[in-house]
Formats: sequence, structure tokens, C-alpha cells
Amino acid sequence: MRHDTRGVAVVPHMDGQPQRSSQCFDEGMPGKEESDRVVTATREIRAGAEHIFEFIADPSQQPHWDGNDNLASAASGQRVRSVGEVFVMTLTMGSVRENHVVEFEEGRRIAWKPAEPGRKPPGHLWAWTLEPIDSSRTLVTHTYDWTQLTDQKRLTRARSTTADKLQGSLDRLAALAERD
Repeated sequence: MRHDTRGVAVVPHMDGQPQRSSQCFDEGMPGKEESDRVVTATREIRAGAEHIFEFIADPSQQPHWDGNDNLASAASGQRVRSVGEVFVMTLTMGSVRENHVVEFEEGRRIAWKPAEPGRKPPGHLWAWTLEPIDSSRTLVTHTYDWTQLTDQKRLTRARSTTADKLQGSLDRLAALAERD
């Protein structure tokens, strides 16, 4: 991974141009408010992409590496395999979330929008991108994007989701994936 002169990670944008990881990955150049609403963290994990992906795509594994300490449990048998699927999580406060899968590429990318049961997602997105470096090392990027969040009650929680919390998830995920 390349870094700028201040040590900030620089990752390629979809058009191939470098972009700092704190900026939004969209078609245009984000405004200040929009870029503040996309949080990312990236880390190299010493494990193959397919192995790491299993921890992410299986909701029952997610509470083991959640750096936000927000996920309590998920039933087994919900392994995600395609866009359009919905998996259910119970949060630490006891509420339930249905997570609507909106992006999926096996072993490489997964993204979902959480919602209260039976409701439309309010507009925030959790995403994971895995880029194999070689067969035993993977660059993993975790993103929380709340540029489309419409539920005013969730704004405080969204603002509290920092790159450090995402990094905590990456570190916990690495600890699990690297020991297997």
C-alpha cells in the first residue's frame, strides 16, 4: 500500500487515480460533509482472501471480530452467497437487525445495509473489500458509509463510528484468520 508524505494510506479510486482512504468512493469528488461520512480502515492480514472472507460472509462469526462491540449473535446457517440475501443479527442492546446484502463478489467484496425487521434500510452501509497480495497475504479494507443515512436518530451513533473502531474489527479479524 502506498502512503502520502504524512503517512496517510493512498488507495486507488475506481478511475485508477490515487485517493486518500478517508475520502468517499463515489463517482465525483466528495464535499467535506460527504467525505466525513465515509470511514475506512485498511490492513494487511497474513492469510488468504478466501479464508478471511469466510469470517466476514458468515454472520455467526461476526460477533467474534466486531470492533464496535455492537454485535451479540447471529444464527448459524446464514452464510452469504449473493446480492439480495438478508441475514439477521442480534445486537448487544438486544435489538435485531436485518442486513440486506447489496454487493457481493465471492472472496473479494461484500456490503450490506442494516435495517430494523420489516423496514427499509435507512441508508448506511458496511462494506469489506479483500485484495490478495499473494496466496497467504491479503489487503483488507473495511468501510462504513453513512452518506445516505436518513434516520436522524442514528446520526449520533454513525458519527461515533471511527476509523479506530473499524481498525479494531480488522485487528480482531486478523487475529482469528492468522491463527487458523
